[in-house]
Amino acid sequence: MIKSFKTIATLEGLSLLALLLFAMPMKYIFSNPIYVKNIGMAHGVLFITYILFAILVKFHLKWNLKTFLIVCLASIIPFGTFYIEKKYLRDENI
Repeated sequence: MIKSFKTIATLEGLSLLALLLFAMPMKYIFSNPIYVKNIGMAHGVLFITYILFAILVKFHLKWNLKTFLIVCLASIIPFGTFYIEKKYLRDENI
């Protein structure tokens, strides 16, 4: 479960960066909104999956409420999921 959460965290972080650094400029600078639709949908699915896995991992690792909220809030900050993976999941068995 931890290995899957690490993978989801990485993919969610990459999808957020792709949305912010590629899709949004393509939409607003080059008037091509198709990338926002496609990457945005993938990011939405990954975001929901990340939160669901965070809930499961919270109980598995017995995180307190503060840690759980930090993990959840990190998903809306660019590079936040990478930080979570290093800080909270680094020493966990995969």
